[in-house]
Amino acid sequence: MNEDQTSAPTLAEMMSHDQARVESLQHRLRIDSDRNDIKDSKATLPAKPGRSIGSDYYIVGVTLPAKPGQSIGSGNYVVTCYKQQEPIFNPSASQSYKNLICNTPQCSQLLRKGYTRATNTCLYGVLYGDRSYTIRLFATETLTLIPYTSNFFPDFAFGCGLNNTGLFCGAAGLLGLGHGPPSFVAQITSTCGRYFSYCLPTLSSSSGTLGFGIGGGTRNSACIKYTPWLTNSNGPSFYFMEVLGIKVAGELLPINQSVFSSSGTIIDSGTVITRLQPKVYDALRTRFRQLMMNYIDTCYDFNDRETVEVPTISFVFGGNVEVPMPFPGILIGSQELACLAFLGNSDASDMGIFGNSQQQTLDVVYDVAGGKLGFGTGGCS
Repeated sequence: MNEDQTSAPTLAEMMSHDQARVESLQHRLRIDSDRNDIKDSKATLPAKPGRSIGSDYYIVGVTLPAKPGQSIGSGNYVVTCYKQQEPIFNPSASQSYKNLICNTPQCSQLLRKGYTRATNTCLYGVLYGDRSYTIRLFATETLTLIPYTSNFFPDFAFGCGLNNTGLFCGAAGLLGLGHGPPSFVAQITSTCGRYFSYCLPTLSSSSGTLGFGIGGGTRNSACIKYTPWLTNSNGPSFYFMEVLGIKVAGELLPINQSVFSSSGTIIDSGTVITRLQPKVYDALRTRFRQLMMNYIDTCYDFNDRETVEVPTISFVFGGNVEVPMPFPGILIGSQELACLAFLGNSDASDMGIFGNSQQQTLDVVYDVAGGKLGFGTGGCS
């Protein structure tokens, strides 16, 4: 997909982009082998699918001067901008933009960085699984949340792309919500605390939200069930969670819990399709096929069916928190071609990834300071 394309990505294009992101996340984990007081301030931003600009990601409104619209990713720890279909950020037109130099505290927080010899400017690069890449200046600017223009953050550190190819079709940037110090969450701690939540709508809706601060974004906080975070020194910027099991049609699959824990599982709002350990995926696929014997394999054509009975799927997380998957988290595609919305990793050592198809319509609450992740049903449509 090129950067001038605005049509919604096809299922094949989405899967290709998604696999490249997954390979990049797995690569980062292999390389990289405090509770703060929560403040009362909060902000809630509308979140919507990026299909109208040819993107697989969800879009929210934030601005640097003259620069709206960023996609969100909880597996990313730096906020970035790069070539896009929306207006390009022009640093020379801003009076508050500043490049960071190499010996600044912000630059030292980056995992892989370099500098320009002429000006000692801090820069860094990211290589993705499909060999696409980006090279970025690390800089500061005043950032504003839309539509809450009173919520602005001076000297906000972000990456501005110099040389980019690849995965970010259409959006003006990527809003990094990861664990690391340069992330958006870390930089707004003094205002909103280390607490954020979102509800990702279905692809046909635009009713989603992204909220910061306690109570920002969730419709019914009393119904949220929490599972504790897990720590993993090999992936400090990721959010790890404990998976105890998976249920299909109400029955727990016969999988030893050690299979889940051997490689770990993260939650990531940028990955579309959940990735499972090979043994887990095989068990899920086998049971799903058994319950769908009236159809063919794990991709289905429902054109000639008036009604279809699809088995329920739910995940059981640490603390025995059971989260039912919404329908878009079970089958993905269209009536002509609907496929099981899960894939198996190629290697048993690769981490599991709980993707955004399985998170759609759920309230997802990241209490980073409290060390827990919350889920609630019926957050949006």
